Amino acid sequence: MKDAGFLQKLWRWTKRIFLILFIAQFVYIILLKWIDPPITLTQLSSWITGHGLKRDYVDRDEISPNAKLAVIASEDQLFVDHSGFDWKSIQKAMKYNEKKPGRIRGGSTISQQVAKNVFLWQGRDFIRKGLEVYFTFMIEKIWGKERILEVYLNVIEMGEGVFGIERAANIYFNKTASNLSQQEAALIAACLPNPKRYKVKPASSYIMGRSRKIMQQMNFLRPDPDIQAVIFPKVKTDKTKK
Repeated sequence: MKDAGFLQKLWRWTKRIFLILFIAQFVYIILLKWIDPPITLTQLSSWITGHGLKRDYVDRDEISPNAKLAVIASEDQLFVDHSGFDWKSIQKAMKYNEKKPGRIRGGSTISQQVAKNVFLWQGRDFIRKGLEVYFTFMIEKIWGKERILEVYLNVIEMGEGVFGIERAANIYFNKTASNLSQQEAALIAACLPNPKRYKVKPASSYIMGRSRKIMQQMNFLRPDPDIQAVIFPKVKTDKTKK
């Protein structure tokens, strides 16, 4: 009887804790629609392991359209069209990984990368991947594309210990993110698959070639009206003025 009573109390407390955690994470997701993540596990890990933590968050209207377009062209060309997941790319990555298990290829969208980098930890275990699906779904529904892209460009690692487009622009080109040219944005985007391995400066022949391909894709994608709506900040108008 005592054991049964203890198990009932344990179950009640487990449900309460789970409910509190669920509400807390839900509120956190909503808050991050307007405020910047104070820190991420990836950033914290970089600092603890001695790789450094250099970052500067900026608003979406302080980021060059070239930077926004470059990461879409390099990382997720269907970003404005999908609802968080590019199932064809995921299937291709799975087939590739089955054939070559020693060389892992990812099929993550920008939305999935934001979910992983803001809320979770790095890794490929099933628990993290399952949580990634949940958080990707939530930010797509609550944040919207413009906010997802803004957060991505602020939290993603763009060099060893370098997080976000503003600090990357400062370090590599001695300018702000708002003034990045197409070529400069493409060079930064070219290193994103592995920013600890690939360098913006000095850029290898591989990165230079990759950046040229990204610029070609940028020119191809730029006229798309849906992409235009995401990469260019909305003009703020004063409705009281006539």
